[in-house]
This record gives sequence, structure tokens and C-alpha cells, in this order.
Amino acid sequence: MVVIQVLVAFVATVSFGVLFQVPKQQYGYSGICGAAGWLFYLLVMKNYPSPAIASFAAVVVLTLMARTFAIRRKAPVTIFLICGLFPLVPGAGIYYTAYNFIMGHNDLAVANGIETIKIAVAIALAIVFTFSLPNACIRGLSSLGKKS
Repeated sequence: MVVIQVLVAFVATVSFGVLFQVPKQQYGYSGICGAAGWLFYLLVMKNYPSPAIASFAAVVVLTLMARTFAIRRKAPVTIFLICGLFPLVPGAGIYYTAYNFIMGHNDLAVANGIETIKIAVAIALAIVFTFSLPNACIRGLSSLGKKS
């Protein structure tokens, strides 16, 4: 089941890349970012079932990958980061918050809204945290596996 979810995250991320007009040679790399982010999210959720914490951890990994790919592929980091975030954005939470509010289930709307805000804040904090790492650290990561 996990393999199917990761493959769907890859395809969804590449599809979003097409919509976002990512250069064709970067489709696979943006898809890898999205799939890796979703895989890491699932792994954290299995061991610590908190969507906000799992989102934070997954976005840290995703942002590190996006920065590394940006250096290695000589492309803007947003190509990989924004596409890779696609599977992790809490769209269902936003939908259910609005749905429950409209249906008059205010207690469910508030609960869904708070959880959605937690996830959104976790995503933003993870990006800020990872971008605060010095470029030298990321260059060190991007040089791993390269032949000198």
C-alpha cells in the first residue's frame, strides 16, 4: 500500500509540475521530491501519529532535497519545492473545515480548522528552518555521490 501511495505522489507531483510549467528535464526530480516527502510523511505517521509533526519532518526532508537538486541541476529551488509540497498541502482539511462550517457543525469545523492551521504552520516553519541552514551544508549534501 505504501508503494502505491508513493507512486501516486510521484505522478501527482509530476502532473502538478506540468501544470506549473516546470522544464521537462526537471519533471522526474520534482516527482522524486514529492514522492520522498510523502514517503517520509507516511513513515513518521506510522511511528508518531501527528499530522503536524509528520508534515514538519517530511517538509524538512523535502526542502533539503529541493535545495540539493537545485544546486546539482542548476535550477531554481522553487521548481522542486513547490511541486514537492503538492502531496503534503492540507487541502482536505481546508475542504472539511468549510464543509462542516456550512453544514452548521461548528465544533467539527473548528477542530478541522485548528488541525489544518497546525499543518500549514508546520510546513512554513520547516521551510524556514531548512532555508536557514548555511549554503555550505547544502553544497556538502549535493556533493555526496559525485565523482571528483
